[in-house]
Amino acid sequence: MELTYLRTLREVVKTGSYTRAAEALGYAQSSVTTQIQKLEAAYGVVLLERFGRGMKLTLAGEALLRYADEIVRLHDESKEAVSKQSKGTLSVGTIETLAAFYLPPYLQAYRERFPEINVTLQPGNEPQIIESVKEGELDAGIILDPPFSDPELHTIVLREEQLVIIAPPVHRFAGREAIGPEDIENESLILTEDGCTYRAMLLKLLRSGQIGYRLAYEFGNLEAIKQCVTYGLGIALLPRIAVAEAVRQGQVVAIPFVHPECRFYTQLVYAKRKWQSNAFQGFIKLLNDE
Repeated sequence: MELTYLRTLREVVKTGSYTRAAEALGYAQSSVTTQIQKLEAAYGVVLLERFGRGMKLTLAGEALLRYADEIVRLHDESKEAVSKQSKGTLSVGTIETLAAFYLPPYLQAYRERFPEINVTLQPGNEPQIIESVKEGELDAGIILDPPFSDPELHTIVLREEQLVIIAPPVHRFAGREAIGPEDIENESLILTEDGCTYRAMLLKLLRSGQIGYRLAYEFGNLEAIKQCVTYGLGIALLPRIAVAEAVRQGQVVAIPFVHPECRFYTQLVYAKRKWQSNAFQGFIKLLNDE
C-alpha cells in the first residue's frame, strides 16, 4: 500500500497541488490528502507544507522523494519483466445473471488465448463488486447497472440488457407488446435479492407511482424465481438473457418492461490506478471487441 502512497507523493510534487494530483491519478482529492497523511504518519515527519497556492517538500520530504523515485523505478522495471509472463490469477466480480448467461463463452475464448491464467469469479451484488474493485480486492468487475461512473474507475459499456416481466403463458400479460409500472398494480411479485439494481429500480418506480403490489417471494437464485413463475406463483422482472431458454421452451412468456429509467447495461469496471498486465489487457480486449 505504501508504494501507492509514494506514487501519490511524487504526483503532488510534480503538479504542485493535491487537486491536480487527484485529477491526474483519478482519485478524489480527499483520497490524496489521506494517503499523504498516512505516509507522514508512517515516517513520523511532515513531508509537505503549503506555500502560497502550492505545496512544497520539507527537508524530510526531499529525502523521501529520492527514495520514492528509486523505489517506483525498480517496481516499474519489475512489472515490465513480469508482464512478459502469462501465468497467474485474474479475479473478476460479477452477479449471478452475468456469470451464468453472459460470461461462459468469453471465459472459454479467454482460456484458449491465455491457457495458464486462472480466472476466478467472485459472486456479489453491484455495490459489493464496485467497492472490492476500488479496494484492489478484485482485478475487475462486470456489473448490470444504469450507466455507471466513478472518478476512481474506468467503465466500459459492453452491451445493453433488456429487462422483461416474465409470467406464466396463461397470464393476462401474455400477448402484450410492453409493460409499464402501472400495469403491475396488485400483481404478486417474485423478487431478486436485496441489493439487486434492477429490483431497486422496480420498487422505486412502484413506490413513486403509488402502485400497489403483493410481495410473494424473494430469492437469490434465478432458477428458483423462474420455477415459481412457471407454477403461477407470481411474476418477476429479470434480464432477457436469463430467461431466453425458458421462453423458448414455452415455460414462461417475457414482455419488455418499458420506462425511461429502465436502461440497464452490462459494464466492465476496473481501477484507473490498476497496473495492466498483458493477460489483463487481453481480457479487456476480448470483452470489448466482441
